[in-house]
Parts: sequence; C-alpha cells; structure tokens
Amino acid sequence: MKNFVEELKWRGMIHDIMPGTEEELMKGPSAAYVGIDPTGDSLHIGHLVSIMILKHFQSCGHKPYALVGGATGMIGDPSMKSQERNLLDEATLAHNVECIKAQLGRFLDFESAAPNKAELVNNYEWMKDYTFINFTRDIGKLITVNYMMSKDSVKKRLSRDSSEGMSFTEFTYQLLQGYDFLYLYEHKGVKLQLGGADQWGNITTGTELIRRTCGGEAFALTCPLITKSDGGKFGKTEKGNIWLDAERTSPYQFYQFWLNVSDDDAEKYIKIFTMLDRETIEGAIAEHREDPGQRRLQKLLAKEITIMVHGEKEYENAVKASQMLFGKATADDLRSLDEKTFLAVFDGVPTFDIERAKLPVPVLDFLAVETAIFPSKGEARKMIQGNGFSLNKEKVTDINYQIEEKDILDGKYILAQKGKKDYYIINIK
Repeated sequence: MKNFVEELKWRGMIHDIMPGTEEELMKGPSAAYVGIDPTGDSLHIGHLVSIMILKHFQSCGHKPYALVGGATGMIGDPSMKSQERNLLDEATLAHNVECIKAQLGRFLDFESAAPNKAELVNNYEWMKDYTFINFTRDIGKLITVNYMMSKDSVKKRLSRDSSEGMSFTEFTYQLLQGYDFLYLYEHKGVKLQLGGADQWGNITTGTELIRRTCGGEAFALTCPLITKSDGGKFGKTEKGNIWLDAERTSPYQFYQFWLNVSDDDAEKYIKIFTMLDRETIEGAIAEHREDPGQRRLQKLLAKEITIMVHGEKEYENAVKASQMLFGKATADDLRSLDEKTFLAVFDGVPTFDIERAKLPVPVLDFLAVETAIFPSKGEARKMIQGNGFSLNKEKVTDINYQIEEKDILDGKYILAQKGKKDYYIINIK
C-alpha cells in the first residue's frame, strides 16, 4: 500500500494530524470520510483541497466516503463564520445533494467493483427520525458544555460583538458532526475524518464521542486553508467564487483562473490540485524557474485541473479561447466558441449596438457612422488598406466590403479588431 500520510506531507497538504494516524493507515486498507456542506448546488474550488485529499486516500488503496450534510446543512456550521446563515428547506437540499454527487464523480471512483470504491452518504438518512429527546439523552450527556465552549469555532463567535451572538442551533453543530463520525464508525467502519483546518474542533469532538461511547479509537487529519501569496482570498475573483459547475464558471474562465496565478502560488497549487507525481512536479518547477516568462507551470496546472473538472474537450476549447486575444486563433476557432465563452473572452471590450434592419451596410459606414470604432471614414479606409482591420478574425482589405447577415456570430454578434490589440463587439439588435 502507498503511504497516504507521506504523500500528503510532501504536497504540503497536512495542517494537523492526530498521533497514531499514519501507523493506523499502514496496517491495511482503512476508511475515511470528508463532510461537504450542501448549501449550494455546486462545489467551488474552496472545496477542492478536501476532495483531492479524499482522491489521494482512494488512490492509496483506502475507501473514501463523501458525506453530504443533508441534515447538518439545515443548521449551519459556525466555524470561521461571523454570522449565522440562512437555513435551507428539504427540497433545495435534496437538489443540491444530487448536483454535488455528480461533481464528486469526476474525482472519485463510485462505479467500479473495487473494494475501495467511493460511497456517498447523507446524514439526513440517520438524523431524520432521531428525536430531540433521544439525541440529547444518548449523545448530549456525553459531551460537556465546558468541552464544547473550549472549541475555537465557538470561542471566536462568542468573543465578537454580543449583538451577533450564537444561536443554540449552531452551538449544537459540533455534536451533530461528532455523531456523524460515531455513526460511520459503528456502521461503516470509518476510523478517520478528513477536512479543512477550521474543522479540527468538530472532528475531534467526533473522536471523543467514539471514545466515550464504545471505547473505540478514531483519528483526525486536516489540511491547511489555502491562501494566496499576495494575501488575497483564494478562489475569489471580482465576480465571486470559481465554481466547478460550467454554467456558473465557464471552463474558459476556470482555465484562466489557474493560468493567471502567481509563480509562488503555482508551485504550491500544482502539488495540491493535481495528481502528478513528485518527480514530474519537481521537474516542472525547475523548468519553470529557468524561464518564468513562459509560464509553463501555470499552463501545466491549468491543464491538469481543467481536464479533471471539465474534461479534455473543454480544456482544448479553453486553450483555443485563450488564444483569441493574442492573434493566434482562426475564424473557425472563433465560430466554434459558444456564446458564454465568447462573451467571457471579450469581457470588458467596447460594445456598440446596430439595428439588424440596417444590414447590409458598407464597411466604412459600419466602422465610422453606425459605430465609433474609427473617428472617421478616412481613418477606417487607411487601416483597411494597410491590412490592419479584421472582422471575426478574418482580414478585410476591400474598402467596399458590405457587412451582411453572414458576418453575424451566433445570430447576435460581430467581432471587429483594429490593429493587434483593440477589439470591439457589435451587438446586432
């Protein structure tokens, strides 16, 4: 068996680990779980570290469980949060769980006949009929309030402005998460819980419950919360989270996120977010350091993770789209883009509107009368004659060219390019 803990160590993916964890895992195949909060119908890249740890766990020969918190998602985890969040209804949570399961299937083997195939569990199944009286009698008596108050997630919330406070609902969250661990220990043989560094308190509550309930021994391992070298928040852009759902974050935007990380972050992220082996990664880092301007490391990172999340075809489309702004793409490449990717690539370029009824229109009028791409027909004529104007990535050299329906992309847009870098989108209304 491959040493799971050793694998995570060189990748920089361990924050805290309970003594004895590595020795326990080296005895033979074991089982572990990661809890995932289903407050949305898509995971984002903030979830990826925990998912990658579970993926490594499976690749090392162990059995991974992904626990989707259908029950705990109705309550809310106070860890690292300053405010209590909105609670979701049962139907919304059920929808979210199905969407998350489909996304997890890109990382974990749920379908094979292997003894360590992944399983998805939902704590709603064992919590829905557990009455409050029985829970407080069976579980509540085992963990003292003093023990619960000592957890950082609780102390931080209570030390803030008293007007925010902390509801009893959120205070009980660590007991519910602890009970999940106990349930999986008793019913699935799960001895290890994995999660982010902010989950250490909740996870160790579970190991304590297991010890006090049945004298069992369970373990905990957490990964660091990912940061950016410039101090900015990982996984956030001006438009918000980077999602795994292609409808929320297009494969092009997803690819671009990784392509644009800093050199320092690329060296860290390629260990965490890819399955490449140590020799390959160290070679790629050394090669990148020789010529950072080529951004080879970022390209490798973006390739590996985009293929993992969206597949080979979407990766290839993202690469084509990325070449649009740098003169390497063809007219066919442009026409192959879907509307969402087209708009993402040319986000922020100047736009003009033209009524469809005005087509066909002479190119000089199109550029200097119907739009303000050029200040005058004379300047437009000079640029066209100088071979410096393109329409939908094709050079236009005829000053008598007529803009017609055939020039419209997706029935809505025309892309004009002046010189090498100046792009304009014309919306056909």
